[in-house]
Amino acid sequence: MLKNWINIFIYQLKNNKLFTTLNILGLSIGISGLIFALLYWNDEQSYNAWNPEKENVYQVLVQLTDMPVGADNTVLLKAHLQKDPNVENIVFADSWYQKSKLIYKGKKEFVDKIINVESDFFSLFPFKIIHGNAVNALKDGASIAISENLAKRVFGNENPIGKQINCLDNLFVVRAVYQVPGNSSIAPNVVVNRMKDLADPAQSRSLFALKILLKVKDPSKVEQTRKMLEKAYYDDVIVREAKQAGFTPEEMTKKVGHFTVFLEPLSTARLQSIADGYPEGRGNYQFLLIMAGLSILILILSIVNYINLATANAIKRAKEVGIRKIIGASKSNIVFQFIFETTLISLLSILLALVIVESTLPYYNNFLNKSLMIIGSQFYLQLILIFVITIFVAGIFPAVYVSNFETLKVLKGNFSRSKNGVWLRNGMLVFQFAIATFFIIGSSIVYQQVKYLSDKDLGFKGDQLIAIDLHLLPSDYEGENSGQNIFNKYSTIKQELSKIEGVENVSTGLVSFDGADNSLAPLLYHDVLFKAKHIGIDFGMLEMLKIKMAKGRGFDKKLASDTINSIMINETAAKLMNMKNPIGEEILIRNQKLSIVGVVKDFNLLSPEVAVPPMTFYHIKTLGMATEMNRIYVKLNATNINNTISDIEKFWKTKVDNEYPFKYDFVDKEYARTYESYVKQKNMFSLLNVVVILIALFGLFALASYSIQRRMKEIAIRKTLGAETNVLLKELSKQYILYCIIGFLIALFPVYLLLNKWLQNFAFRIDITIMPFVAGFIVLLVLTLIIVLSRAYYATKANVLKYLKYE
Repeated sequence: MLKNWINIFIYQLKNNKLFTTLNILGLSIGISGLIFALLYWNDEQSYNAWNPEKENVYQVLVQLTDMPVGADNTVLLKAHLQKDPNVENIVFADSWYQKSKLIYKGKKEFVDKIINVESDFFSLFPFKIIHGNAVNALKDGASIAISENLAKRVFGNENPIGKQINCLDNLFVVRAVYQVPGNSSIAPNVVVNRMKDLADPAQSRSLFALKILLKVKDPSKVEQTRKMLEKAYYDDVIVREAKQAGFTPEEMTKKVGHFTVFLEPLSTARLQSIADGYPEGRGNYQFLLIMAGLSILILILSIVNYINLATANAIKRAKEVGIRKIIGASKSNIVFQFIFETTLISLLSILLALVIVESTLPYYNNFLNKSLMIIGSQFYLQLILIFVITIFVAGIFPAVYVSNFETLKVLKGNFSRSKNGVWLRNGMLVFQFAIATFFIIGSSIVYQQVKYLSDKDLGFKGDQLIAIDLHLLPSDYEGENSGQNIFNKYSTIKQELSKIEGVENVSTGLVSFDGADNSLAPLLYHDVLFKAKHIGIDFGMLEMLKIKMAKGRGFDKKLASDTINSIMINETAAKLMNMKNPIGEEILIRNQKLSIVGVVKDFNLLSPEVAVPPMTFYHIKTLGMATEMNRIYVKLNATNINNTISDIEKFWKTKVDNEYPFKYDFVDKEYARTYESYVKQKNMFSLLNVVVILIALFGLFALASYSIQRRMKEIAIRKTLGAETNVLLKELSKQYILYCIIGFLIALFPVYLLLNKWLQNFAFRIDITIMPFVAGFIVLLVLTLIIVLSRAYYATKANVLKYLKYE
C-alpha cells in the first residue's frame, strides 16, 4: 500500500508540476521565516538560562522622580541590606566594564570587559572554573580571575594560577580561570576585586555610585526588601539632607523628588528590563515579538495557501477517488493517503527551508549582529513540532474534503461539490488578501517613519567629524592636579593634530552620540532642584557640530571667565526652569555657582525616539572634569578624508598611544546606529512584504487558473453566442476584485492599531495619513488584476470547439 501511495504521489508530481512547485515553495518560505525567528528567539531566551541562581539573583535599580531608571545606587544601602534576613549575598560593583592593557613578562594584551566586583561575585554568576577555585578567586584586592580565552592568549599552555600580571596599572595574582557556560548578562574577560574603599560607606557617600546585585533566599519576599530600600533612601537621603538644609522631609521631597526602587530578577533582565542594567545590554523585546509574530503569520499564510490549492486541485483527483472507492478503499484509507502526500510535501518543504536558512544565515547574522547556528536539541524539537503542526493543519482538511466525494457522481463526470468548499476557498483567499494588505500598508508606514528619522534636522551636523578614543588614565598623570595634567596633554595633542593636512578643527567633549548615556544630574535654580544632562566641552566643540545659539553667546577662549564660572543651557532647560530671560541667571551645580551666558538651540543628542532632554554646557575645566575625557573630536576636510585619517593614525601610534588600538568613528554614523534597530525593522518588513505578496500571488495564480479552467465550457458557450473578450474578462475577474476589497477592509483596523502603537515608541514621529492605505489598495488591486486578467485572457483565446465537443 505504501509503495502504491508513493507511486501515485510521484505521478501527481509529474502531472501537476506547477501546483506542487507552488505548494513546496510557499511552505518552504513560510517555514524558513519561522526558523529564522526561532533561532533569534532561542538565542535571546538563552541568556542566563545556564545560571542555576537566575531566579534568586536580583539587581537593584533606582529612579529619582522624573529621572531615568538607573543601576547606580548609594553605598549607604549596604548596612540596611546586611540586616535583611532574606538577603544571602550582596555584591557591589563598579562601572560595569572597564578596559586596560594587561602585561605579562613584557607581553602586552589590550583587554576590554574588565569588571570590578566584590568577592561573592561567583556565587551569583557561577561560571565554570577551569583552573583554581571560585572561593579564593577574588579573596582580596590582589586577586584576579580571567576567562579561558584570555588565558590562552596570554599564557599559552602555561598554568596561569599563581602568575603575576599587571592590569589596571596594578599587580594581580591569577587565582582562577573560568569559562562562561552560555549567553550571560555579565560576560567579562577579567574579574577583579578592588571594591574595599569604593564599597565602604565611610569612604564613599555619593548618591548614585555603585551597582548592587543581591542573591536572595526566597524570591517571594523580595517586595519586602524593595520597600525597605525605598525607606532607606528616604531616611538616609531625604531626611538627612532636609535636616542639614533646614527643611522638613516633605519640603525636601518636593525639591529633590521621590526615590522608587526596583528589584529586577536576572531571569527576565535580558528581554524585560526597564533599564540598561547589565553590561551585555538588553535584547530588543519588541523587535523579537514583531519578528516572531510576522513569521508565524507568514507560515499561516503559506498553510492557507496550501489548503486552498489542494482543495482547488481536488477536482482533478475526483475520478481517482471514485475508482479507489469502487475497488474497496475506505474513506479513512483515502484520508491517510492524502495526509501521507502532505507529509512528503511538508518534508520536502522543510528540507528546502533548511537549505534556504543555511545559505542565507551569514546575512541574517550580520543583520542581527549575532552568530546564530542551526544546532541544539531545542531547535530540532521545535522543527519537529513545526513539521507535525504543518501536516496536521495543512493535511487534514484537504484529505477529508477529497475523501467525501460521492462515488457515482464523480464517475459520471459530475465533480461539483457543495458550496461550503467553495466558500471556504474564497474565505481563505480573502484572508490572504488581508495579510497582504497588512504587510503592504505596514511596510509603507514603517518606511516613512524611518525615512523621517534619517532626514530629520537633528540640530547638529556630524558629517566629516570623527571621534577618536582617547586613553589618558588618571593613574598615568598622578599628582595633586592630575586633571590639569591630562588637559595639558590633550592640548598638546590638539595642537599637533591641527597641523595635519586635511584637519579643519579639533576639540573634545564629555559626550557621545550613541544614545547610551541618558543620565541626568541635579542642578539648583532659585533653591529648586531640576535635573539636566551636564556636558563638559572645550572651545569650538559646538561650532564643529554647527549647533546654533538661540540667545546669548558661546564660549570664547579670550574670556577667562568662560573656563571658571560660565555655562550654557539648551532651550528645553530654559523652559523647564521657566526662564524668560536666562542670560545672566545663576544656577548651582556641584556647589559651584555658574552664570548663564547663552542658550543653545535644542538638538538630538540621544536617539530620535527620545525627546530632547534639558542640557547644560560648561567648559571641561570649570568643574574639573578633564579626568573623564575619553574622546577627541576632529573635523576633516571633505577632500582626501582617507589620507587624512591615515596621517592621524600614524601620528597617534607614534606620538600619542602605541599600546591601545587606534579606534575612531564618524559621528553621523554613530548617531545613525541609535535607531539602527528600527532601520532593521523597516528592512525586515520590506523583505517580508515581498515574501507575503509572492505567496499570495502564488495562491491567486493557481486558484484563478483552476477556477477559470472549470468555467471553460461556459466561456466557450458565451463566445459562441457572441460575447466580447472585454465582457468575458470583466465577468471572470469581478469576484476576485470583490475578494480583494473585502480583504483590504478586514486588514484596515488591525494595521492602523498596531502601526499606531509602534509609532508611540518615538518622540518624533509621522502622522498616519490616508495615503499609505490608498496606495496599498491600488498596489493590491493592480497585482490582483495582473494575475487574474492574464489567466482570463489566456482562457478567452482558447479553442472553443475543444470545450464544446467535450460532452
